[in-house]
Amino acid sequence: MKTLFNSKKLENQIDQFLDAVSQGLIVFLNGVKSYFGEDKEDFAHYLTEISKLESEADKLRRQVENDLYTFSLIPENRGDVLALLEHLDNVIDTAKETLHQFDVEVPDIPLEFADKFIKLAETSCNAGEEIVLAARAFFKDIKSVRDHVHKVYFYEKEADRLSNHLKKDIFRTDMKLSRKIHLRDFTTHVEKISDDAEDVADRLSIYTIKRMI
Repeated sequence: MKTLFNSKKLENQIDQFLDAVSQGLIVFLNGVKSYFGEDKEDFAHYLTEISKLESEADKLRRQVENDLYTFSLIPENRGDVLALLEHLDNVIDTAKETLHQFDVEVPDIPLEFADKFIKLAETSCNAGEEIVLAARAFFKDIKSVRDHVHKVYFYEKEADRLSNHLKKDIFRTDMKLSRKIHLRDFTTHVEKISDDAEDVADRLSIYTIKRMI
């Protein structure tokens, strides 16, 4: 099998980009936990950190895109690599936007739902972490991509199940309908990280087959 490129600089940039996405997921989860723990100082810290990481990921992705046309990437894989990075960027974008929505809208979530929201966030982030590992494998050990992609699908389905149960519980309370809808929307926002990871997994599976032929 041909290697994708022979540039150490490009390889390092992609590693740094994947590091930023992975760290963004960790920061997102810590931010959600600090929100439910009512630790305003920590929440503000994680809000700042995820913005920095998302900005860094954008910068690295643009650098890689520019350098892909400079270094000797196999032309037939160039489009796949660009699309892979762009859709991976959606994962950290969603994490940042969701944490900022907690800050802007300050959802009033009953304490009885805190553990379920955190569990949903953990599961959604697990899907994100696995797609980062799958992407690293695509560049370094393509035979192990499948080992991580199947976990993305597992965690996405689990996040979907947790989200549906949480929404049912919310709509069976005596809260006002407007508050129920607000909490339902936040459930969907948190779940979306796993949906974005699944989207990348679908694409990565195709790119991997193309390289294995």
